[in-house]
Amino acid sequence: MRYPKPDSEPKASTTQLHGISVEPVAATDAALPKSRQRTIPVFRPPGAIAEETFLAGCTRCSDCIDACPHDAIRKAPDRLAAIAGTPVLEADTAACMMCDDFPCIAACKPGVLTQSIPAVMGTALVTEHLCLAHHSTTCTVCSERCPVQGAIRVMDGKPTICEDVCTGCGVCRYVCPAPENAILLMPAFSRPPLPDGHTA
Repeated sequence: MRYPKPDSEPKASTTQLHGISVEPVAATDAALPKSRQRTIPVFRPPGAIAEETFLAGCTRCSDCIDACPHDAIRKAPDRLAAIAGTPVLEADTAACMMCDDFPCIAACKPGVLTQSIPAVMGTALVTEHLCLAHHSTTCTVCSERCPVQGAIRVMDGKPTICEDVCTGCGVCRYVCPAPENAILLMPAFSRPPLPDGHTA
């Protein structure tokens, strides 16, 4: 009795789609040149320089995390790949209290946190349809707790964020008592580089 010879090479599976043969596509090297790699917008501690330079200089030493008296700075989780272990802020857990002396900046030996640039981390926005004050309920918690003078203006009992003054510290979001948080917080999509004469 003769048995059929097994194929020496497995046949590639072919899928038909409406009568059209669809062949598997070989994997490609999708790595982008470093100059074209995108960074994830995240909330960095105050005084963080431009993201690319920040990532190049940050040693992930945790000194800024240890120096924060409010435990507002934490390490980026492993799921964030390239930025894992770098310092980030999560206002839903703890907001930056905008300390007068910025101990996180003072603790940063690599100099990727600096007082040479504005301490702007992002900006906030009041979502009016979620805000209690915009629905005839007396609520001024965000404006009362905001650590940045003039960042929240209240007119007719309704809060409005002054984007030119807001630093994106996240305190308004952290304290918002609305059933569905009325504060939308957005990280700074670009930050200034180190000024001339400074090194990270």
